[in-house]
Amino acid sequence: MNPSGLKQLLGLLLLLSLPFSVFAKDFKEGVEYSRLTPEVSTTSGDKIEIVEFFWYGCPHCYQFEPTLDKWLKNKPDNVHFIRIPAPLNPSWIPHTKAYYALEMMGLGEKHHMALFTAIHEKRQRIFNFDAIAGFLEKAGVDKQAFTSSYNSFAVEMRTRKAMQMSKQYKLEGVPLVAVNGKYTVSPTQTKGYQGMIDVTNYLIEKEAKTAN
Repeated sequence: MNPSGLKQLLGLLLLLSLPFSVFAKDFKEGVEYSRLTPEVSTTSGDKIEIVEFFWYGCPHCYQFEPTLDKWLKNKPDNVHFIRIPAPLNPSWIPHTKAYYALEMMGLGEKHHMALFTAIHEKRQRIFNFDAIAGFLEKAGVDKQAFTSSYNSFAVEMRTRKAMQMSKQYKLEGVPLVAVNGKYTVSPTQTKGYQGMIDVTNYLIEKEAKTAN
């Protein structure tokens, strides 16, 4: 090996020997993420709670979904993930109730992306109960069972809880990711969806270090 090649190899080995933290992005509070005041109580025990607030009618939520889904497949073991279909105004409530109704029926994951796709790719106007029930019936969901679940006391209570959490997290728009009841991350702060994931991972690591 010539001297130039040897020098390059030694330089590469030196870089590889440096700790990972040298390369880690040091995200700043108030820039790439915000701190919640007061903090919100979490329900995930000793795991770090990650909450995603979304709305099926939101194009940004739809665009964020593939990036989020990729992260979910490899999320850290110390993380508990929760989706909240945020009812920021009355017109969003049918989607909130539909999400919880399907979840109670064990059909949430099966139809989650289908609703997003129908609204944003196929331009279907699925924004009220009749439209949602009709769409799901065509997809093979028993309409009577869905209606019963949609109108149930349990779904009503979960919808009210989603409203309460939207207020606690001071939600102004979606998508939004909240980390352990302490921080929030939005695409406007991170300038993109992968950025949201990068900052979320950074905050998970930060919380993990705090716990140790």
